[in-house]
Amino acid sequence: MKKYLLIGASAFVLGAGSMAYVSQQAIASSQPRAKTYRMLGLFGDVLNTVENQYVTEVDDTKLIQSAIDGMLTSLDPHSGYLKPEDFDDMRDQTRGEYGGLGIEVTSEDGVVKVISPMDGTPAFRAGIKAGDYITSVNGQSVLGLTVTEAVKQMRGRPGEPVTLTIAREKSDPFDVKLVREVIKPKSATARLEGDYGVLRVGSFNEKTTDETEKAFAELKAQNPNMKGLILDLRNNPGGLLDQAVGVSDLFLENGEIVSQRGRDPRDIERYNARTGDITGGLPIVVLINSGSASASEIVAGALQDRKRAEVVGTTSFGKGSVQTVIPLRGGIDGALKLTTARYYTPSGRSIQKTGIEPDLEVALTREEAQLIANRAYQFSEASFRNALNADEGKVRRGAHEPAEAPPEDFDEKKDFQVARAMDVLKHGSVAATPKLPKPTARMAEIVNKSRVAEAKPPAPVVAPK
Repeated sequence: MKKYLLIGASAFVLGAGSMAYVSQQAIASSQPRAKTYRMLGLFGDVLNTVENQYVTEVDDTKLIQSAIDGMLTSLDPHSGYLKPEDFDDMRDQTRGEYGGLGIEVTSEDGVVKVISPMDGTPAFRAGIKAGDYITSVNGQSVLGLTVTEAVKQMRGRPGEPVTLTIAREKSDPFDVKLVREVIKPKSATARLEGDYGVLRVGSFNEKTTDETEKAFAELKAQNPNMKGLILDLRNNPGGLLDQAVGVSDLFLENGEIVSQRGRDPRDIERYNARTGDITGGLPIVVLINSGSASASEIVAGALQDRKRAEVVGTTSFGKGSVQTVIPLRGGIDGALKLTTARYYTPSGRSIQKTGIEPDLEVALTREEAQLIANRAYQFSEASFRNALNADEGKVRRGAHEPAEAPPEDFDEKKDFQVARAMDVLKHGSVAATPKLPKPTARMAEIVNKSRVAEAKPPAPVVAPK
C-alpha cells in the first residue's frame, strides 16, 4: 500500500509543473487511448452477442471472470485471476493447511500438468509424478479448464474419494483413486544417516523457516558431532518468497540472498542475510532436480553463489519470476496473481528458463539419464510457449549425457543422488570427490534408438471417453 501512496503523492506534486505541456501529452497519448476504448467497446459487443445468441443462457459473471483470467494467462504461465473462493483457497494453502490431494499443477496448452506432488500427501503416496497430465477428475474432463478451475475440482471435503485420469509419457491413460485429506504438509523433515544429516524441505509456506530451523535442531540434538548436512530441495515446487529468504538466511552469515527487479530498471529490491549460521559452518550439499522450482531455486542459487554449499543433482525447473497477489476490493472480487518482477541470484544471474545447473550432475536412475540424453522428456519452464524470455543469449542446456548415473550394480532401493551428495561431504568438495565412470555404452545404444523414435510424429494425448 505504501508504494501506491508514494506514487499518488508524486503525481500530485508534479501536477503544477506538468500543466505547461499537458496538450502535447494529450496529443501523444490520444491514439493509443482511443484504440483501447475501441477494443473495450468490442469486448462489450461480443459479450452482448453471447448473452443474446448463445445456444443456452449464460452467466455474465462467469464470462467476465473467464475473460479476465484469459487476459492474464496470455501474459505468462504464472499470472492469472483468482475468483473469491480461489483466493481463499490460495490463502489456506500458503498458511499450510487445506483439504485436497497435495498436487502442485500448472496449465500447458489447456491441459493440467503436474509440477510436483507434495511430500506425504495422497498424490505423493499414489505415485503421481512431475510431468503427468491430469485429463479428468471423477470422470469429468478438465481439458481446457484454467488451473484454478481444475484445482477446485480436486479440492474438497476430507475423506471424500477422488479419481484422477492420468496421461503419462510412454503409457496409456490410467485412473488413480485417492482420498482427500486435510493437507498439512510438514514442509521440513530431517533424518540422520551416520554422521550426516539429511534435511528435506518440500515446500515454502508460512511455516517453512520455523520448521526448517526446528528440524535442524532435532538433528543436532541427536548427533551434536554431525559432520555435514544435505539440504534436499528435489521436487520442491516453491512458494513464498519471504520463506525462501528465511531458509537461506539460516545458513548464511551475511550478504545478499536474492534481488528482484521490476519493469523499471531502477526498481530493485534486495534481500540480505542477517548474522548467524544455525549450522555453525557445517559443510552443506544442496540436492535439486527438474522439479525444484521458484523459491527452492532461490535457496539453491543463493547458497551456490555465496560458496556456502555445492549443488548436486540435475538442472532445476527454471522459474525466475516473482508473482504478486493483488486483492481486488479487499478480496471481495478475488485477486490478481500478476508477474511483477524477475529475481536474480547474488551473482546477478537470472535463471529464467535456464535453471540452476548443479556443480555435480547426477541422474537419479539410469532411465532418467537416458531421458536427459535423448530429450524424450524434459519438463521445465522452457517448455511453456508463453514463458518470459531468458536473459539475452542464454538458453537451457540441451540434450546431453549426464556426468553420472547409477552403475549397473547399484542397489535400486537406495537413493543414488543422496549417496553422491554424501560422497561430496566426505571428500570435502565436488572437485575432490572421485568421479564415477561415464554412463555405459549400453545406455548410448538405447539413446540412439530413442532418437530414431523421436523422428516419428508423436502420438497425441487423447482424453479417455
